[in-house]
Amino acid sequence: MPSTTIIWVIAGALLCLTELFLPTAFVAMTLGISALVVALLSGVLGVWLQVFVWVLLSSALVVISRRFVKLPHRSKLKIRDATTGETLTEIPAGKTGRVLYEGNSWRARCEDDITIAAHERVYITRREGTTLIILPEEGI
Repeated sequence: MPSTTIIWVIAGALLCLTELFLPTAFVAMTLGISALVVALLSGVLGVWLQVFVWVLLSSALVVISRRFVKLPHRSKLKIRDATTGETLTEIPAGKTGRVLYEGNSWRARCEDDITIAAHERVYITRREGTTLIILPEEGI
């Protein structure tokens, strides 16, 4: 049976190589570095203590690396100005209905508390999750 040092070195190398082929925002790299550090300490630590040190060191490195790696923030997706759609169903005041927008059916809610009839042209003002916020075209 191979020694734990060899196992930690192989695991560390594989995790570091994984980062090259599957970018994970340096998570795999930090796990690999932690495994290589534990490989250095494996001669003086028991197996369960090695696992504990690896988990602790990996967690700490992931948290620390987040300060240095800028991940793209998800911003709210904005609807282009003055886009239009067509209601597929009636949209009662304060409730949701369906709108045809860019060839797809979307859930929609009127920004004002008015009822919009089916097959009416509407302006899409913004998007909240998967719901479009709309205004009737003739009311603007």
